[in-house]
Amino acid sequence: MTAATTSVTTTAPPPGPISRPVASGPAWLARDCWTEATRHLIATVRNPDLLVFATIQPIMFVVLFVYVFGGAIVVPGGSYVQFVVPGIFAQTVLFGSAFTGIGIAEDMSKGFIDRLRSLPMYPSAVLIGRTLSDLVRNIFTFLIMLAVGFAVGFRLEGGVVDAAVASLLLLGFAYAFSWVQALLGLSVKSVEAANSAGFVWMFPMTFVSSAFVATGSMPGWLQAVADVNPFTIVTNAVRALYNGQDPGADLWYSIAWAAGITVVFAALAARRFASRSRG
Repeated sequence: MTAATTSVTTTAPPPGPISRPVASGPAWLARDCWTEATRHLIATVRNPDLLVFATIQPIMFVVLFVYVFGGAIVVPGGSYVQFVVPGIFAQTVLFGSAFTGIGIAEDMSKGFIDRLRSLPMYPSAVLIGRTLSDLVRNIFTFLIMLAVGFAVGFRLEGGVVDAAVASLLLLGFAYAFSWVQALLGLSVKSVEAANSAGFVWMFPMTFVSSAFVATGSMPGWLQAVADVNPFTIVTNAVRALYNGQDPGADLWYSIAWAAGITVVFAALAARRFASRSRG
């Protein structure tokens, strides 16, 4: 009698999906935002040339307008330094918001954001962390510009409290436009395009305004455009606060502009980010 031997092969079931924690809760969101912001700040510290060149341009604007054009431009109040330096402050922080779009476009082109999407983190933390890190960098640049302003004779005639309110208003306005830049960075296909798209609209916005000359000296049609320019409204508000004058309704209009731009463009940027994620 022959005994038959049956070989039984046991096959392990296919592994199931790897479980990982799900990002949830405001504490997790805050941690993700802080982690992402810290990453960009560390990269900035390791690349000091970026900060150096970011401060050279506004310093050149101070020298150009105060010492070259200052003697030829007549403004209300008489002191062109007190008039133009707040405008240069506003232009500097607004231009600083362009780093948001350039940085996001660079991360997109290198595929780094795709790697972040694979992590258990809030997707919105990618954008929030980026804008917060650029806000910190803008604060650093603004402090340097404040020192340069003091060097050329600018003074805080409105006192410390009014100067603090004016500075916070400037930084809040710049943060709002970081979200505009974030949307641009997500909408273009290269870092070069983000650089061009980020600055091409800011030059007419800052120069067709009250930043460097009184709008009353402009042609009638251009004055009408400059007067409704949100950059003019913010510049007028911070100039009044720095010089100890009543900003009037410009202060509240500026806050409304900053809040409105932040809400609208943060929502648009988040929606664009989600669509790029699916693509």
